[in-house]
Amino acid sequence: MSDESHFERLGLPRRFRLDPAALEANYLARSREVHPDFTGNDPASLHASAALNEAYTTLRDPFRRAEYLLRLTGGPSAADVKQMPAAFLEEMLDLRMRIEEVKDSHTPERTAMETQLAQRRAGLLDEAARQFDRLEALPPGDAARVGLLTALRQTLNAMKYIQGLLRDLRED
Repeated sequence: MSDESHFERLGLPRRFRLDPAALEANYLARSREVHPDFTGNDPASLHASAALNEAYTTLRDPFRRAEYLLRLTGGPSAADVKQMPAAFLEEMLDLRMRIEEVKDSHTPERTAMETQLAQRRAGLLDEAARQFDRLEALPPGDAARVGLLTALRQTLNAMKYIQGLLRDLRED
């Protein structure tokens, strides 16, 4: 089993902000190199192709990329840090009640709620990107890294919660 990260596997820098075109191009180029149709069905080729597909799937999705990068960086898992900011939780409880009121209808209110949640998720994704930028700027032994890693985990927890609200709203 290779110790190569998804970033290395795709020839990309180990950072949150990635160029989607470079990600796609690197994936396509490397997938031709390891695809069983070109290399035969030997187990090493099959394993390399599966690992490349997993790397691409993970890095293509910003939330999954953030989770993966946080783990690589030594940040806490969702099981280690479960909390979110108190103000966020109060806001989400209010949103949860509003979702229950509009979810079974196809009204402008439901559409507005979906838009609001998608914008909130995008804002949290932007915040995570800024936090990763700050983390990259810190030297490896800097004491501020621990607090920033915890803040990143809390941001990702909040994003996951918003994603759950969106999923609940979209369920009929």
